[in-house]
Amino acid sequence: MSHLRASMRWLGLCALLLVAACGKEAPAPPANGGPALWRVEGKALDGWLFGTIHVLPPNVAWRTAAIKQAMDEADRLVLESAEIQDQALTTAAFEKLGRSANLPPLEARLPAEERDDLQRLAQEGGTSTQMLSGYESWAAAMLLSSVAQQSLHVSGADGVEPALIAAFKDAGKPIDGLETVARQFGAFDGLPEPAQRHLLLQTVQEADGMQALYDRILKAWLKGDMAAIAREDQAGEQPDPAVEQAVLIDRNRDWVGAVGQLKGRPFIAVGAGHLTGPNNLITLLQAAGYRVTRLQ
Repeated sequence: MSHLRASMRWLGLCALLLVAACGKEAPAPPANGGPALWRVEGKALDGWLFGTIHVLPPNVAWRTAAIKQAMDEADRLVLESAEIQDQALTTAAFEKLGRSANLPPLEARLPAEERDDLQRLAQEGGTSTQMLSGYESWAAAMLLSSVAQQSLHVSGADGVEPALIAAFKDAGKPIDGLETVARQFGAFDGLPEPAQRHLLLQTVQEADGMQALYDRILKAWLKGDMAAIAREDQAGEQPDPAVEQAVLIDRNRDWVGAVGQLKGRPFIAVGAGHLTGPNNLITLLQAAGYRVTRLQ
C-alpha cells in the first residue's frame, strides 16, 4: 500500500521478500461491496484500474462479479512490475541495490533507546543486527518489516498479484508492468541517508502495532472503502517528505507515462494506496486527459 503509515506502505515491496505463511481465516467481501475498481478510458485505452493489497491471509474471497467480468473482458494484465513473477531476479535486484561495503553497524543508525527493540525484532526473525548491518538502511528496514509481517500470518503468495497472474496465464493473455523491479527498489536506494534511517526507525517503532493496522486496512480494502484507507494515511507520524516524493509521487507520475503507452483493454492492478491522497494515480490520470469512473 502507499499513502499509509510507515510500516504498511512498504508491505507491497516487502511482500516480494516474504516467505509464505500459514494463518487465520479472513473475511470475505460483503455482498454489496468488494475492493475498489475503476474504468479508465481515453486515447487508445479502454481498460480497468484495480487497487490491490499485496499480502493477504489465506482464503480471502475478493473476486466479485465486477472484478471477474473485468478480468474476462481485459486483453492483458498490467502490474506495477511484471518481474515479480521472477523471484530470482527480484532477489538479485534487492541484493545488488541493498548491500554496500563499509556500512556502520545497524544499531549505530538508530537512537540508543530504540536498539533493544531492534535487537528483539531481528532475533524474532531468526537473524541478527550483525547480519543486517551489511544492508543499507532502507533495505534493512524492508527486511525487518518482513519479520514483523510474520506475526500477521499473511503472505505474498496469497496476495492479489499471484492470483491475477495465474488467471491471466491460464487465459493465455500477456502480462506487462508499469516499471521494473530495479526501479521499485531504486526509489528507496536513491533516498538520502537521513530519510533511510527515518524509515528504519519507523519500521522498528511500528512493528508492535502492525497487526491492528493491517486488520483495519484489510477490512477497508475488502469493502472498497478508500476513504478509510486514506484516513489511515493521516493517522500517526507522517512519512519523511523525501520518501513520499521518491516512493509515491515520482512513481505515480512515471506510471502515467507508462499508461500512456498502453492500448486496448488492459486490467491495471496497483497497490490500493497509490489511488488515495494527493498526487494519487487516479488524479494524475484524470489530469492527463483520461476518464476514470468508479465501478465498485
